[in-house]
Amino acid sequence: MSTTYLLASLIFLFAGTVQGLTGFGAGLLAIPLLCLIMDVKLAVSVCIISTLLISTTLAWELRRFLDRRKILPLLLGSLPGIYTGTLLLKTIDPNLIKTLLGLLLIGVSCFNLVFTPKAINPARAWGYIAGFFSGAINATVAAGGPPAIIYTTLHDWKKEEIKATLTGFFMINGYLTAGVHAFSGLIGAQTLGYFAVTLPFVLAGTMIGSRIGGRINRRRYLQLVYGLLMGLGILMIVG
Repeated sequence: MSTTYLLASLIFLFAGTVQGLTGFGAGLLAIPLLCLIMDVKLAVSVCIISTLLISTTLAWELRRFLDRRKILPLLLGSLPGIYTGTLLLKTIDPNLIKTLLGLLLIGVSCFNLVFTPKAINPARAWGYIAGFFSGAINATVAAGGPPAIIYTTLHDWKKEEIKATLTGFFMINGYLTAGVHAFSGLIGAQTLGYFAVTLPFVLAGTMIGSRIGGRINRRRYLQLVYGLLMGLGILMIVG
């Protein structure tokens, strides 16, 4: 195994563990690291199908907690958001969006880590709004997860329900994205080669993260979620 394949495998072991634990974050963590060892287009295409495998595996494990009534508002809201974000990409500096989003994530994460706010159970309409901003942000800076994550954690759902809702939302979006990339010819033999080599590491990381996640309570889970969001916010600002 060449050094590049070995490093890619270790990156996906780490990314799979994180998403197996929290239900998100694999792509946001893996792509910057993969770009250090391969072309960015190859990194994105490999990451898309690998994170899709992670989401599908988690969706199967959490199938008892999947609820389309929770997922559908996020999914439907994301569709016009993707279109809007694509238009904004032509007029707004993506770096400005990343900085503002980073500041928002740091602020929200600090508040939730310092205090223990009560769940406010926002109305379903807020799910469409969170989905819209997730789609718009993803279309501009490829980091559309935070609005959906914040929306789900504001409910008094069990940690498995939060994780399942995020997993279902990201999985469906992942299949749509993978379909577009495959149709555009971005997923080729080299992408599939990396995917085949890193597959055992992706699955191992997902199972490790899922096992750890099953042993922690809801409060600890939310602390990990907001700790990861704060780290991602910092990366968006300094990156």
